[in-house]
Amino acid sequence: MLETVPALEEGRWDAYLMGPSEENRIPLLPGLRDLRALVSGRRDGHSAPLAVRIPYVTKDGRLAVRAWLRDTHAEAGRIDVTGGLMTVEVRLFGTWLGDGASVSLSRQGPEAVVRQISLGTDKGQEFSFTIGHQELVAHDAGPEAGAAPVVWEVYVHPSVDAPGIRVARLLDDVADRKAVFVYPATALVGGYTARPYYTVDNDLAVEVTMQAGRPS
Repeated sequence: MLETVPALEEGRWDAYLMGPSEENRIPLLPGLRDLRALVSGRRDGHSAPLAVRIPYVTKDGRLAVRAWLRDTHAEAGRIDVTGGLMTVEVRLFGTWLGDGASVSLSRQGPEAVVRQISLGTDKGQEFSFTIGHQELVAHDAGPEAGAAPVVWEVYVHPSVDAPGIRVARLLDDVADRKAVFVYPATALVGGYTARPYYTVDNDLAVEVTMQAGRPS
């Protein structure tokens, strides 16, 4: 049984059976893992920091634990991709929406480009936001033909000038969501496609790609 305390620092932890000395440690192999307590994804949004740990099997067949430890967290819920629009349900932990709250999508790369979405009069800890994928290629913000995809990171700003909280999906039994939860790509004007996805750290992002053979 994996105890809930003390909280593990954020990262990936290998599991070992320890012998009399450090040199005698033996990697643990996974057996039956009961993850039912993680499936619901419901936690107390008032307690902080949020500590999450999910056991998983490494590529070479050993037992490891993926841990997250965050003072504030924005948990992604249902994601709907329809008609060129992406709607995401979000629940905050460790903070609440206040005046001037917003969601931002920040483009990775040398030139900073940000798309801001106002949350209006929304308050509390649960909300949703919608963005049109075409907005992510406006004003020459898309990739050139043959270039690597452009990646947009998703953040919540609980109030005016509040630092961004990365939107992620941590509160279930999936340690690595990237290859498990695959969302459809949307074809955009100009030969681009866009699709939401989860990174190797389970953070939500949007990838914009120029279709092969199309002009930039």
